[in-house]
Amino acid sequence: MEVEEIKRVRLEKLQHLRAQGIYPYGGKFDFTTSIADALANFQEGKEIIVAGRILANRSHGKVVFIDLMDQTGKMQLFIKHEVIGEKLFNLCKDLDIGDIIGVKGPLFTTKTGQQSVRVADFKLLSKSLMCMPEKWHGLKDVEIRYRQRYLDMIANPEVRNLFIKRSKIVSSIRAFLDKQGFLEVETPMLQPMAGGARGRPFKSLHNAYDMEVFLRIAPELYLKRLLVGGLERIYEINRNFRNEGISTRHNPEFTMIEVYQAYGDFEDMMKLTEEMISGLAKEITGSYKVAYQGHEIDFTPPWERRSFAKVIKDKFDINPEDDAKTMLDKVKARKGVKVKIDKLTRSAVMKIVEDLLEEEKIINPVFFTDYFTFLCPLAKTLPDNPAISQRFECFIAGMEIGNAYSELNDPIEQRKRLEEDLEDDVETGNRVIDEDFLHSLEYGMPPAGGLGIGIDRLVMLLTDSASIRDVILFPLLKPLQEKKEKEDNV
Repeated sequence: MEVEEIKRVRLEKLQHLRAQGIYPYGGKFDFTTSIADALANFQEGKEIIVAGRILANRSHGKVVFIDLMDQTGKMQLFIKHEVIGEKLFNLCKDLDIGDIIGVKGPLFTTKTGQQSVRVADFKLLSKSLMCMPEKWHGLKDVEIRYRQRYLDMIANPEVRNLFIKRSKIVSSIRAFLDKQGFLEVETPMLQPMAGGARGRPFKSLHNAYDMEVFLRIAPELYLKRLLVGGLERIYEINRNFRNEGISTRHNPEFTMIEVYQAYGDFEDMMKLTEEMISGLAKEITGSYKVAYQGHEIDFTPPWERRSFAKVIKDKFDINPEDDAKTMLDKVKARKGVKVKIDKLTRSAVMKIVEDLLEEEKIINPVFFTDYFTFLCPLAKTLPDNPAISQRFECFIAGMEIGNAYSELNDPIEQRKRLEEDLEDDVETGNRVIDEDFLHSLEYGMPPAGGLGIGIDRLVMLLTDSASIRDVILFPLLKPLQEKKEKEDNV
């Protein structure tokens, strides 16, 4: 039966229900248990009230069997004519797969050993007018899965469980930091200038002020203002926006956590990262060893450390004081390396180098330290080597997961470094210095360690997900019409 025909039949059932005085979109329904709890604590004869969506509806004369699903699982309903009476039993004829109902009745075990509910009463809570995807064999079309996540979660319970697990991951991070004495704060997502990181911002116009505004690319500069203001341990789980490419690891809207600890440094952030993520892996998966895309990640602390400067020296013979052309020539000299670059800057060359490192598929967690100072305009340098910053990046399974600094709190040096960074930044077009941030530093910011971790990528690792779109409820997609027109022109 075609979709439109199914919808027509269901609309007729809807009209039939209304004609009987039955409102097919009920209100509040008080249930006593979830399906999972009912099955886990199964007790013959115990009366329960549950609610959920119909997955299957099978009629056998004077008996109807329904499979009911809620957020926690599914179970069988046994509806017998002589138990519920003529009126309710006839109502079963107007029930379809996808309808949401509430039921009441005692638990019992069928002759075939199936734990079920012997329905004594039920109520229609929402009539479904569309057929469910692929007769519950699972929604396979990836495009539909992302575009209509609600269908994805109905048809694929493992997807629903993934997002439940994501919520638990975020809650566990909060609990860990709260226990450590950190305070959760909120900073603006709508900002008068985009700062705190390199990235192309999304622009808009504030009508009342008649001013250009930006969706934030990072909360860092506002969080540091709070350090100046006397908040010593803070974190923000924040949404950031970057008007850049889309891939299995990048979405224009993404979630990060940033953490700042006054009187600390990047070594403190390293310890915090290691303890938090390894503990999270153990809590969420039950083990420090986690399967990910055919590999096993061992989160057991302590994690390996490597010097970024040494790796770059060994692989490319690049030194921190080399100019952009020298760096690029050294990268090209490596056998098998193909380079495409639009703007020749040291940062652009180092982006190529970092991408090459990601291709090596580092599986177990590794802290890369000793980053070149010109790559880290907001970080302090090593006391004995100003060319190297006090920074680390954490890589797991070939992805950068975290990034941390000993935060630069010298306002004069910070201005100099930001001006140098703007000269080097020819990719984003964001060439504005946040003067208020620099002004805040002049009042004195305590030494601090700062950390940023990508929540979406971390969830990918802990749920064995290949794409960032798999762990974002509603990833940004092209409009269907635009997508169709592009395909027609191919």
